[in-house]
Parts: sequence; structure tokens; C-alpha cells
Amino acid sequence: MCDTFFSPAHVNLHGYAILAKNSDREPNEAQSIVRFPAHKRSEKRVQATFIVVDCLEQVHEVILSKPFHMWGAEMGVNEHGVAIGNEAVFTKMKLSRNNDGLTGMDLLRLALEQSISATEALHVIIQLLGKYGQDACGGYQDRGMYYSNSFLIADTQSAYVLETAGPFWAYKSVKTFYAISNLLSIGTDFDEIHPAAKAYAYQKSWMKRDVPFHFQEAFSEPIMTFLGRGASRKQQCEIQLGTTQNPSFSVLDAFQILRSHRKKEHFEPCHGDMGNICLHAQGILTPSQTTGSMVVELREKAQSSVWLTGSSAPCLSVFKPFYFGTTTLEEAHFLPSTHQMDESYWWKWEKIHRAGLLNYALIHSLVQHFQMEKEKSWFDVDQQWANQDNLSEKEQLSQKALEDCLQLFKQIEELPKLSSMRGHWGYRWYWKWQNRKVNYERA
Repeated sequence: MCDTFFSPAHVNLHGYAILAKNSDREPNEAQSIVRFPAHKRSEKRVQATFIVVDCLEQVHEVILSKPFHMWGAEMGVNEHGVAIGNEAVFTKMKLSRNNDGLTGMDLLRLALEQSISATEALHVIIQLLGKYGQDACGGYQDRGMYYSNSFLIADTQSAYVLETAGPFWAYKSVKTFYAISNLLSIGTDFDEIHPAAKAYAYQKSWMKRDVPFHFQEAFSEPIMTFLGRGASRKQQCEIQLGTTQNPSFSVLDAFQILRSHRKKEHFEPCHGDMGNICLHAQGILTPSQTTGSMVVELREKAQSSVWLTGSSAPCLSVFKPFYFGTTTLEEAHFLPSTHQMDESYWWKWEKIHRAGLLNYALIHSLVQHFQMEKEKSWFDVDQQWANQDNLSEKEQLSQKALEDCLQLFKQIEELPKLSSMRGHWGYRWYWKWQNRKVNYERA
């Protein structure tokens, strides 16, 4: 379960478009932040998560946040200022579960690697969907997690919402702020629709012929869509976007939306449910956890700034700036994550997240103070350099941000260990079970 939103350039404080996403995955599913430089493949084929697909020889430089075990990515941006976030959507179109298609994450990465505009990325995804389909498991340890996908695709000039149901799709352009979540949102207002979608829905009696065709009504599966609470989170995103459009909206405001909980005061992770944008897993009814977050400022005629947490729970995480053409995210400097506790940034910071499950008020206050001080200072420097090609200084800023975060990590690691977790017995049992699976012994 995830949430992605877009705010166009003309309503933002600095005149740049913004795309942001919370990636909600299984609690022990580490994410890796990676940068792949532009290059030429040795052949016009590539191994995606499950299948080999045809692709272009030339690959654009990309910065991605991806599940450690998958080829595709939850969110990312390329050197041309094209950014994409995707969502699981639950539809009446059943998948065969043969893993002979592309995941939504594969589609996202392939589009970023091959496109120089949002419009081109839109059509790359549609073409790949038609050629390979999306019959591919999107889960980690949950091997029954099959779903269709929606995408929010943006560049400096345009943005699109693309929603799918099995082989079918519909899209529309976006001119103002917009959010997508784990539900179909396109109704009768699509710009274009799969040529066979209407006939199929009429044949299944999912729509009447004497009313305007409504993509969501025709294809949405109601039970999983309801349980996913995507409508609530989408509404929360758009309300918060709407209340800050003066224009005064900035990257810093985007951070706060991604950190938001419905319960504003005295929040505890055990109070979390699927209705929170900053999602905290707690068991069978809330099996997903925000495991990575991204905010991208898309600048016309200048390099985008890419802000990533690289860690769980944005309320307990720090957004750090990263840039194209730098080496900060190369494997020699930034270890990739694996399946259990290791020395990668994600797993190091996961210790802070899990300490926060024991004493949220204390850990949150420490992290929040750090967030307010450091993120604002990095943001101010980033804005000063917005139109400068000073890669060396930008790389130093990224590295300094990581070093500062690790200092906070050491400070929190030195706190006395707590032995009890708040919440009902089912919540406590759930997290003890998650901890055992990755050999985490603090709780």
C-alpha cells in the first residue's frame, strides 16, 4: 500500500513541480537507494524481476528506491527530470499468478530508463503492458500479492495519472495537485482508454451502455479496495495539498504530508491503521509499513533534487538530498540492503524505527528536532544551488547529510534499552515475530 502525490510548478513556492511518495511494503522488506549511470546495454534485452524483456540499448541515468530483492523500483526519477510513483490497485481483472509478466515496479524502472518526458514514459508503460502484461507477484514474503497498478508520472511541464486493470488502462493529464493511492480514481474524465476496455466491461455487465463510461466503477474490486483505505489517504493528501497552495508549497511541506498521521496528538505506532499516510504495520489488518519515502523537485533547465529517506517510517526518518552525476550512492560508499540486519543504511536506521516502537514519544522528539534543524539547512543550501552545476559541492552535501544522520543514530543507540512495547497483545506479538525473523534482539 502506498501514496503518491503531485504538485505542479505554478502553485509551488519556488516554481518547480514536486512529486512525492511513501512506499508501503512488508515491515522486514528493506529498500535500497540506488543510482545507475547512463549507459548502453550489450543487447536490447534485460532481465526484469521475473522475465526477460526487450528494451532500448541506451539507458538514462536514474535514481531509484527499490525493494532490495527486486529489479524494479517503487519510485524514482531520471536525469531528464521524469519522476514516477506507482500504486497497487485492486480490480475485477484476475491475474493468472504465473509470474510471466512485469511488476508495476518493473514498468516504472523501464519507463524511467527509456524516456525523456512524462508523455513518453506514459506510452512506454502502455506499450510494455500490452506486450508483457502485469501477471507478476508484487510481494516479498507474501507470495500471494498480485495486483494491477496505477502510476503518477511527471516532468517539469506535464503530469499524468495512468490506471490499469489487468490488460486495460485509462489515463488523464493532471493540471493541478493530485494524489493517487490504492484505488482506481479515474471515472468518466479519462483522456484516453484502452480500445477494448468498454466492450469488455459491457460484456461483463459491469457498466450500463446508457450512461457515461466510468473506469473506476467498471473495474474496481470493492472488498480489497475498502480494506486498503486508499480513499481516506488520497483525500488526506489532497486536503493537505489544497490548504498549502498559496502558492507556498515546498519540498519541506511535502515531507510533512508524508509524515502525517490522522491522530495528531499523542500518536503511538500501535494506534496506526491503514488510514494513515505515514503507515505503521501492526498485524493482519495493517500488514504494510512505510519502508521508504521520496520527494523530487523537478526543475526546468536545471538538475532535479531528489530527497530520500532510505528508511522506514518518515515520522522517524530524515530526508536527505541526492543528485545525478555524483558517486554518493555507489555501492562502494552506500551498501545495498539484504534480507536481514546488516550494515546498510536501511537496516542501521531500522534500529531507530524499532526503538521507536518501544518509546515513540522519546525517539520521535529526538528525530523531530533533528529533522527541523537539518532538513531546513540542507534545503536552503539546495535552493541556493538550484541553477548551479557544482557537482562536487552537491556530493559533499549528500555525504554530510548521511554523516549527520549516522551521528544521530549513534546518539539514539546509546539510550538505555527498554524491555516492553506499548499496545495490545496482538500488536506486541506481531512485532516480536517480525524481529525474530531478522534476528533483531532489542525488543
